[in-house]
Amino acid sequence: MELRAREQNGILVVHVQQDRIDAASAIQFKDRMREVTQDNPACVVLDLSQVAFLDSSGLGAVVAVRKALGPDRVLELSGLTPSVQKVFRLTRMDTIFRIHPSLPDGLRDAD
Repeated sequence: MELRAREQNGILVVHVQQDRIDAASAIQFKDRMREVTQDNPACVVLDLSQVAFLDSSGLGAVVAVRKALGPDRVLELSGLTPSVQKVFRLTRMDTIFRIHPSLPDGLRDAD
């Protein structure tokens, strides 16, 4: 699973560089997220703008990452594509996560 992570303004921004998070990649996704968040950032923003497909395994992996961060750390989502947004809405996970339409100002790539 290819992720690109950078810290900016005290927030870890993680860009998923794959077009799918599904049963075949969910475990890799969780493992990579564990690696990139091991320095205990208080807030992690997961940019899903390149993810066109997320199944129940992928959703479970995102929820598992949120739980792994613990109660003192926050996982927010950004850039959900319409099909991914639909999964979050149908499962009502959109009420659990703070979801940004795109990366918030100050967190976008400077390049």
